[in-house]
Amino acid sequence: MPDIEITLPPLGDDAPNEAKLSFFYFEEGDAVKKDDDFCEMVTDKAVFNVPAPVSGTLKKICVEEDETVSVGGLLALIEIL
Repeated sequence: MPDIEITLPPLGDDAPNEAKLSFFYFEEGDAVKKDDDFCEMVTDKAVFNVPAPVSGTLKKICVEEDETVSVGGLLALIEIL
C-alpha cells in the first residue's frame, strides 16, 4: 500500500514559517487513526497538535524531538492499510 507523507501544515498568516517538534504521540509501528493528535509542535507564539490526515500504520518518523521543521517539511510516513 502507498505511504502518505505527513508534513508540517501552514501555520497562518502572522505565524512563523517553522516550528519545533516537541514529541510524537505514536511510535513507529503503531496504528494511527485519522484526526488523532499525531504530534505536538511549538513556535515562539503557540503550542499546537498536528492531526493525522489518514488512518494507517506509522511507518517512519523523519524528525527528532527538538528538531525545527519548515512549513511543508516532512514529519513522518504513514502506511495506509
